[in-house]
Amino acid sequence: MCGIVGQLGPLPGDRRATLLRAAGRLAHRGPDDEGVWCDDEASVGLAHRRLSVLDISPAGHQPMVSADGRWVIAFNGEIYNHPELRARLEAELGDVTPAWRGHSDTETILACVSRWGLGPTLERLDGMFAIALWDREERRLHLARDRMGEKPLYYGRVGAMLAFASEPKALRALPGFEGRIDPHALVAYLGNNVVPTPLCIYAGIRKLPPGHRIVLREADAHREELPPPSPYWSLAAVAREGVASPRRFIDDRSAIDALEDTLAKAVRRQMISDVPLGAFLSGGIDSSTIVALMQAQSGQPVQTFTIGFHEAAHNEAEHARAVAAHLGTDHHELYVDDRAARDVIPRLAGIYCEPFADSSQIPTILVSQLARRNVTVCLSGDGGDELFAGYSRYNDALRAWGARARVPAPLRPVLASALRALSPQAWDGLLRRAAPLVSARHAAALSGARLHKAAALLSADRFEAFYREHMNAYWPADTAARPAFADTSPHGWAPRVEGLAHIESMMLDDALRYLPDDILVKVDRAAMAASLETRIPMLSREVVEFAWSLPLDYKVRGGEGKWLLRQVLARHVPESLFERPKMGFGVPLDSWLRGPLREWAEDLLDETRLKREGYLSPTPIRRAWAEHLDGKGRWEYHLWGVLMFQCWLQSASA
Repeated sequence: MCGIVGQLGPLPGDRRATLLRAAGRLAHRGPDDEGVWCDDEASVGLAHRRLSVLDISPAGHQPMVSADGRWVIAFNGEIYNHPELRARLEAELGDVTPAWRGHSDTETILACVSRWGLGPTLERLDGMFAIALWDREERRLHLARDRMGEKPLYYGRVGAMLAFASEPKALRALPGFEGRIDPHALVAYLGNNVVPTPLCIYAGIRKLPPGHRIVLREADAHREELPPPSPYWSLAAVAREGVASPRRFIDDRSAIDALEDTLAKAVRRQMISDVPLGAFLSGGIDSSTIVALMQAQSGQPVQTFTIGFHEAAHNEAEHARAVAAHLGTDHHELYVDDRAARDVIPRLAGIYCEPFADSSQIPTILVSQLARRNVTVCLSGDGGDELFAGYSRYNDALRAWGARARVPAPLRPVLASALRALSPQAWDGLLRRAAPLVSARHAAALSGARLHKAAALLSADRFEAFYREHMNAYWPADTAARPAFADTSPHGWAPRVEGLAHIESMMLDDALRYLPDDILVKVDRAAMAASLETRIPMLSREVVEFAWSLPLDYKVRGGEGKWLLRQVLARHVPESLFERPKMGFGVPLDSWLRGPLREWAEDLLDETRLKREGYLSPTPIRRAWAEHLDGKGRWEYHLWGVLMFQCWLQSASA
């Protein structure tokens, strides 16, 4: 795992020194080595920070030049099938096989590009990656990102040049970086608690979408619009093909065998490492399955890691311990108190670079720190919910859709218009006056923001749009954003795929948005802050395409998701150890904000401060804060989004 940064176009001063300084901002992603390659005549430079995992010798040093001298690469990630690709190249080239300098996957990528070109190479890669490739012959910069979005890649204009980096903090070190906030990104963030792809919180910078590539020339820096990225692989197309031509099995046992074989192969590939390797283990279905398959293929106990909390509602450590004991892993656990967890909070803005408000970021950072004491690489069970219908919110959304259907179609727009006739603030005033007439439970459940959300749900013309509204925060983005920022276009919708069941459309939407913008960002930044590489077998190409080829009945039976995955795990672990309600991986924000975090939050939510900064409207935020403190509403997740923006703003202004 590594960090990359580079630029194309005029760069004032010493290009090499500037890029090394920018790469230094990514030292946590690559503490073992640094490198830079520059061509002042072509006005291009690539820099690299290395976390040595495969071929830890100098033969893996980057940026790396191809054997034919044409291509220069800065690469972040791991290519799990690179030994097979080398064998294929050697078979094709015969007596003219290149003299390999080492056994790094970086060298394999360069040899593949030299032989087949970048497009065919990308189609053959199985791994996680962000690639920057300079073509010295045609003077073009190629950027590419892995299929599911495990590795980040930002790009855009900085001053008079084009630039790219693994994280925005490296771009901030380049001359000409302005750091203006993109109002579209801010509004989208307030509705999602993440900045969704392709947006970036900084104006002029974008995230390259998963499964996409882009080609840049120096002249593009002077054009009004950059060329659009193009897909080399489409998850939507995979879903469409899988649903149209589902896989058939003789019986359930053959389906279980097929999934276990596919997952085991992915796990085996991702266990290749020249440094110590382990796995995160929560005791849930996904991580337990990955660890079980690792242990089944390992000649020694797999090192596993979990974080425990003293609050029972947030503690999964005892379940992880039981699974580890059954499998015989070398298990490590650390119980942390609320003080240890809260000590992470001042570091969050620096770790995530953009506003990011999934509170499970805190335990993810803690478990990454724990694992790094013993290993350099950790496998994770992420992706199972999106591929095998594991989220309980799917049933919640289906119930809400059913409730909407009970409202006669002609009345829906009328009722929606009536709910929007008053602003959220006006509704709140009216509801306060009516509070004595309704039960305390109903009074606490109602708010102007929720009524406006209900209007949006009634207005949704198709289920995909309904689900997106269902996932959005209760307060509309323009309620919290300063009015000058409210009139912006939302980010695009996931592509519509005909023929999907409602659960499948939710899975696809989550895999295209929630997974890369939330889950994978959370894991990548948390682990990289500890200089720990994470690998996710569920997101290997073969597993993803296999999962989408399954009939829905193999994912959901009896109203319960992950049916087939549960059957695989049951072959290795007794059901009594994993069949329990899903807990998630969060922290007790509700009580923390009323207690030990109250003073910290009050400072960030100060009305005078909000007015002075000018990005957020104080009134709805202060109202939500007061209701939360009084126990009249549960606003902790919405407030956490505002607090994380405020923390980020404070850090970015420092």
